[in-house]
Amino acid sequence: MNENKIRVNLQMGILKPIYDVFEAIVDPEKMSKYFISKSSGRMESGKTLKWEWEDFDAELEIEVQKIEKDKLVSFKWDGSGVECNVSISLEKLDTSHTAVKITEEEWNADYDGAKKCMGQVEGWTHFLCCLKAFLEYDINLRVGGVIK
Repeated sequence: MNENKIRVNLQMGILKPIYDVFEAIVDPEKMSKYFISKSSGRMESGKTLKWEWEDFDAELEIEVQKIEKDKLVSFKWDGSGVECNVSISLEKLDTSHTAVKITEEEWNADYDGAKKCMGQVEGWTHFLCCLKAFLEYDINLRVGGVIK
């Protein structure tokens, strides 16, 4: 990373096998239980998908870059208003414990870039908490979470 750029860098442990975590990230039916409302398809390398968030009345296109089963999901999007690369990597800690690491890059190291990056830190932290609640406890934290 260049010193004139900033990025998101987060991680969390999920008490589920790596396969279950991977499938929750690439399968639109599972994603709709903790992150998005709808997707135009399953995440696969080279696909362009549309994600919708009904609770925010928002939609975005993502360009899936690379999918490595049980290891990596990467895509481009403009979730912050700036086209960025997102990488979600998975690491098997043991048979029922998976580390999820997310990076999103990059923004200019100025006030506007910092503001956008911090918004994405908030969003990806929420993503990880919602993923954990869904997989470990079958709870959708997004239900009733948006205050308008």
